[in-house]
Amino acid sequence: MALKIGLVQINNEFSGVTYLPLSVADLQVYAQKNVADPGNYQFLLPVYKRIPVDIAVEHLLEADLVGFSLYVWNRNISLEIARRLKQKRPSVITVFGGPEVPDRSEEFLRKNRFVDLACHNEGEQAFVHILEKSFSGEWGEVPSVSFLDPSGNCVQTQWLPRMRSLAVMPSPYLNGTFTPLMEAYPNQRWDALWETNRGCPFFCSFCDWGSNTKNKVIRFDLEILFKELEWFAQHKIQFIFCCDANFGLLPRDVDIARKAAEIKAHYGLPRALSTQNAKNAEERIFQTQKILADAGLSTGVTIAFQSQDPEVLRAVERTNISMDAFRNLQRRFTEAGIDTYSDMLIALPQETYNSFADGVALTIEQGQHNRIQFGNLSMMPNAPMSDPQYVARYGLKTVEVKAVIFHGVIDETPDQVAESEDIVVETSTLTREDWARTRVFCWTTSLLHFDKVFQIPLIVLRQTTGVSYRRLIEVFTEGELEEFPVLKEIQSFFRAKAKSIMAGGIEYCPAPEWLNIYWPVDEFIFIKLCREGKLDQFYDEARRVLTQFFRTNNIVVDEELLRQAIELNQGLIKLPFVEEDTVLTLSYNIWEFYRGVRAMCDVALVRGSFIYRVDRNSEHWQSWEDWYKLVVWYGNKRGAYLYGNIKCEPEKAGHF
Repeated sequence: MALKIGLVQINNEFSGVTYLPLSVADLQVYAQKNVADPGNYQFLLPVYKRIPVDIAVEHLLEADLVGFSLYVWNRNISLEIARRLKQKRPSVITVFGGPEVPDRSEEFLRKNRFVDLACHNEGEQAFVHILEKSFSGEWGEVPSVSFLDPSGNCVQTQWLPRMRSLAVMPSPYLNGTFTPLMEAYPNQRWDALWETNRGCPFFCSFCDWGSNTKNKVIRFDLEILFKELEWFAQHKIQFIFCCDANFGLLPRDVDIARKAAEIKAHYGLPRALSTQNAKNAEERIFQTQKILADAGLSTGVTIAFQSQDPEVLRAVERTNISMDAFRNLQRRFTEAGIDTYSDMLIALPQETYNSFADGVALTIEQGQHNRIQFGNLSMMPNAPMSDPQYVARYGLKTVEVKAVIFHGVIDETPDQVAESEDIVVETSTLTREDWARTRVFCWTTSLLHFDKVFQIPLIVLRQTTGVSYRRLIEVFTEGELEEFPVLKEIQSFFRAKAKSIMAGGIEYCPAPEWLNIYWPVDEFIFIKLCREGKLDQFYDEARRVLTQFFRTNNIVVDEELLRQAIELNQGLIKLPFVEEDTVLTLSYNIWEFYRGVRAMCDVALVRGSFIYRVDRNSEHWQSWEDWYKLVVWYGNKRGAYLYGNIKCEPEKAGHF
């Protein structure tokens, strides 16, 4: 009788769409090709998304062995499914692999006694050995696993080397592995995960990618990849997430981008191909992303820094793209009309509040006006940073917080099995108080500058007074704001939210009354200002507090220029129930000057009579709900809260 195999790779559902479970499909196709007798094994349909635990258990009850692919977004529910399954069927063999299975596995195994085997590193080869030894249970002869033996001792076998070639990997897309799943759920909409290579040549200590792949990047066959792109289009896949660590690193990535563009031109699909860009291949980054953007496939270009401080970068073994290269890329992408984004992580080792705030200001100064994505530093179990000696060396202290998806539906987790993650809130150079200050600085920067609620005045003031972006933003974060109740309310909200996170609270803001989703904190405040009718007061207080700042510090500022910059920014904010155009008459060419700074070209600020008509009729929203979704949610990534900016496009929950 064939051994029945269950597979579990739970992905989150984003706006009714979920990813095809590639990791467990890879296990299946590799095993079916390489086991001695494929007829000895029968694979059940995988559990691929969050469903009530008891329903998942019922589906898996007939399985003799179940393999779980463990990620931060599915760890707790996967463990709970395994626990209840083991209660109902003690004989079932439970196998756990994936990035959330720690290499130092003894504590994990002792805490979760219902886990029979922990599988390490690449899983495909080890899974073949597991299947072939599942009849005898001789786990000590299986490589790349750890387990508790009958005496309770933790046994860890020798790891297999990584595959030298991915030509041995069949494609689960092309060989029909997903066909039974897609036919069983005809109403399910699918996105695709896609690998063109594996590995990362970098060793950032906060990441488990380069450390686990030992510096070697190995490639999937190019012709297979081209056929997979066509398969995606033929099967109506709208969104492809490329899992490569550094797309654009390899010369052939230009050919892959061209093929994706060709497929899009022929089929009209996919709608988007999301990539994580290489950081040290300047020309190919531009080439690949320009091709994708011209084809309508781009989701934006990420140019990651994580930190701008040399001491921090040394501590995390990271080398950033040079500032000259960044400015050049930023200028070229801006000229081409392609949005870029930068990443920065909060609380990296050796970072201080001052170094982080200066790094943010530098990144903006060098041309990043689209968005910095500020992330909490999460401890991955197999990253070098999680090594106990590293933790002790840099004084890393963490708190466990509930992990939710921004723009994800509230309470969508069946059985209330919540996910969690450990984030760093204190280091030897960053106190908890300064972590909170840093977090408040990030939210305020996002609200004022990147959401463009106050970007025009900030840019004008930076250029005309010489005051840094950091000092301007700190007027709102560090200042005593008792005379300015709306600004004080925002400051207090951000501070309270930071303290809540440090106590284990949720990073995002649940709003049952606003689409019943979790909002990023800056978006939540923007909605709150608009819903409560406080936007006018916000702009008035912002003008007065900045005027007070310049006077107190004896800094010369053109107060009329400040007033008009605020007037223009306020007049450009998109709001619901507004259809009539508005006309602004200013005595400076503020719009042209502002756009020139953003485009990294010189436009002189001149006096005169400048009339600006704001087109409010082409786009308008007749309900708060439409405005929440189409402007605040879909517009946030591109900062499209201003008329005259890029039109908003649909965005996926949980995706930058």
